Amino acid sequence: MAALFTGKVLMANREQDEVETERELGRALENKVLLLYFGSGQCPRCRRFSPLLRDFFLQLTDEFYVERASQLVLVYVSRDETEEQQSAFLRTMPKRWLAVPFGDTFKRELELQFAVSEVPAVVVLKPNGDVIVGNAVEEIQRLGPACFRNWQEAAELVDRNFLLAEDFEDWTRRSITDPIRRLKYKLDKKAEAQEREEE
Repeated sequence: MAALFTGKVLMANREQDEVETERELGRALENKVLLLYFGSGQCPRCRRFSPLLRDFFLQLTDEFYVERASQLVLVYVSRDETEEQQSAFLRTMPKRWLAVPFGDTFKRELELQFAVSEVPAVVVLKPNGDVIVGNAVEEIQRLGPACFRNWQEAAELVDRNFLLAEDFEDWTRRSITDPIRRLKYKLDKKAEAQEREEE
């Protein structure tokens, strides 16, 4: 996957950090399903779809929803008219998103390579750069996070259910009450499901 971005620069969302070296990009993209989100903060269809995509991404990667983040990375390819519009849009999206810098000609190369003619468009790629889904917008709207399982199987990802040495750099200790909170949350869901069944 890093080969697609060789010699290119990606920006970390809401930070001025650039992810550009082969090592950094390789680590950010290795063994992950990549979503290329072609969109604009000004497009009415994108404004309806973007909150769904944000929730989709969070439900698969945020600790609040899942025990272990899914192997998923998203790169925003903007069609915004100004850098301010792109920045304003990205401020409303998850911090883990990456973005092609505003004004970079690489955006046009990506549009041509993946035949993107209208927005919103979400191209789903395997770690080796092969296309899994040409435009997953409708699939995300219809199935939500459940569609990730299909992509994961298609991408033949190695399931990481352990921490690698570099993961410990960013590892934060969880609260001592975290297991109790998780258990309570699961019990509450089971109780709700039983109540629905009884009705």
